[in-house]
Amino acid sequence: MSDGTVLVINSGSSSIKFELVHPDTAESVAHGLVERIGEPDGHIVYNHRTGTEDRTGPIADHRTGLEQVLAIVAQVGRPLREAGIIAVGHRVVHGGDVFFEPTLIDDAVLAAISDLAALAPLHNPANVIGIEVAREALPDVPHVAVFDTAFFHTLPAAAATYAIDREVAKENRIRRYGFHGTSHEYVSGRVAAFLGKDPAELNQIVLHLGNGASASAVKGGKAIDTTMGLTPLEGLVMGTRSGDVDPGIVLHLSRSAGMSVDQIDDLLNRRSGLKGLSGVNDFRELLALIGTGDADAQLAYDVYVHRLRKYIGAYLVALGGVDAITFTGGVGENNVDVRRDSLAGLGRLGIEVDAGLNEAKSRGERRISAASSGVEVLVIPTNEELAIARAAKTVASAVRLC
Repeated sequence: MSDGTVLVINSGSSSIKFELVHPDTAESVAHGLVERIGEPDGHIVYNHRTGTEDRTGPIADHRTGLEQVLAIVAQVGRPLREAGIIAVGHRVVHGGDVFFEPTLIDDAVLAAISDLAALAPLHNPANVIGIEVAREALPDVPHVAVFDTAFFHTLPAAAATYAIDREVAKENRIRRYGFHGTSHEYVSGRVAAFLGKDPAELNQIVLHLGNGASASAVKGGKAIDTTMGLTPLEGLVMGTRSGDVDPGIVLHLSRSAGMSVDQIDDLLNRRSGLKGLSGVNDFRELLALIGTGDADAQLAYDVYVHRLRKYIGAYLVALGGVDAITFTGGVGENNVDVRRDSLAGLGRLGIEVDAGLNEAKSRGERRISAASSGVEVLVIPTNEELAIARAAKTVASAVRLC
């Protein structure tokens, strides 16, 4: 199965990303995005070898969006059934305590993913729709689910357990699951390859910083802690999510402000983080506001970096020392200021960033630590689509051998 491509589908809460990838060479044949699902100005962009298709119009739901994509692909090229696809890899956000490795999808697996929707109500139902439509379009190709939570299945009990009544926790599946696992696993593996070392030799801190953000502590190739928890809301300050808050805030807002559960959910997930503090959630806009002297934007940035530094410190202790700290994700890969400020003043801990290397323009894997730094500081672009494609190919190959 060295030839052929894998179709990767990421059917999210309000958008769908898709990419056709050669898993062995990492070549992207085509990719696209369906966004603003459920809105009158829905948008589909499809980039392929001969050009770009850009369409705007109503997209009623995820099923409609995917069906429109399949129609466009057939219109400008050839139907997917004739595209040499050997497998379809589906990103699934929550695997709960049921799934912790790439899994061949059948009706029972699909039903189990749907049953986990209570743990990820914004994401798993959309994931299910993506799987259903793709299975209808490509019924003779193996479909494989790759779970965002899987990499964190190895968390020690002390890291995964919340200190609440154990029976309540067990009955409601409450534990730390962690998210962005595909990215953290891929990046930590690339760090080992970049350094020419066995992952088993390395203590790593991986900082996945985008509109959603998470950090992980990786010891010997296995995750021992991560910032996100039962849901992707916990941990670092994010674009629109609060990250860590005192749970008493939820009670206070309910009792004193009369806010409903849904209103508090909306506040913490969509109207908090950088957006709640500054009015914007795009880091480029945030920095532009800071440049004008906007005090709210400056505070938002300071809170963001403060929380990030707290977790870096915590993971240094949890790991008992660190060999590499790695930035990835849209902010981590592109924002000079965050990389500089989050590690500033840590020379006593053997962590020093080289200003010139940090500011150099590059999209590739690179070292930004000073020559005198005892800890490697790296920037490693994440590639979740490639990781999913390779996992899907591995599972599909095993199926064909059976």
